[in-house]
Amino acid sequence: MSGLATAVVVSGFVAADAQRSAGNKAADAQRAAAGQGIDEQGRQLDAVRELLKPYVTAGNGALTGQQDLAGLNGQGAQQSAISGIENGPQFAAMRRQGENSILANASATGGLRGGNTQAALAQFSPQLLSQLIDQQYSRLGGLTSLGQNSAVMQGNAGMQTGNNISNLLQQQGAAQAGAFINQGRATSGMVNSVVNGIGMYAGGGGFGSKSQPTSYDWTGSPGYF
Repeated sequence: MSGLATAVVVSGFVAADAQRSAGNKAADAQRAAAGQGIDEQGRQLDAVRELLKPYVTAGNGALTGQQDLAGLNGQGAQQSAISGIENGPQFAAMRRQGENSILANASATGGLRGGNTQAALAQFSPQLLSQLIDQQYSRLGGLTSLGQNSAVMQGNAGMQTGNNISNLLQQQGAAQAGAFINQGRATSGMVNSVVNGIGMYAGGGGFGSKSQPTSYDWTGSPGYF
């Protein structure tokens, strides 16, 4: 093969190899960047979950407390919840203060031993307990709403993270596809360089030259293209 033809082939191989190498490096860099993005998305989602975890946990507990007071978890749980309020320090303090106020008012009006006073004392404790149950249920409802909102925020963060990761995975796929296409082009370039080199060699007096027999006819005489 002539020197020029050899140079064409060699330069073609070098150029194609350089193209393949550059394309693969670019694809690797893109895949690596997308992978880092996926990892970072996961870390951020974990951070959001960790921040909202106390609120979600409080909301779950508050919802259970509401269900207990409403009797949705059984009579035993309801009785336990009501007893917890009745035996609590708030109920004891408010009952003592209320009863003292009733007695003081009755003493001032001279009706300390009257039936109205005894009726007021008898009604005060159940009314107070009912009031505190309603207050407790309402307070738990605030925590339940807080937990629900936090859970929704977690869900939205998860959906957004999923979308972001999906996009990054598509970028990784595109990078891989680009690498395959680049390899195909590089291989095509190598083949073209070989073909061009052979063409130059043939045109310059190689095996395709008319000075060399390239085939024989049926009589055995050399034939020429």
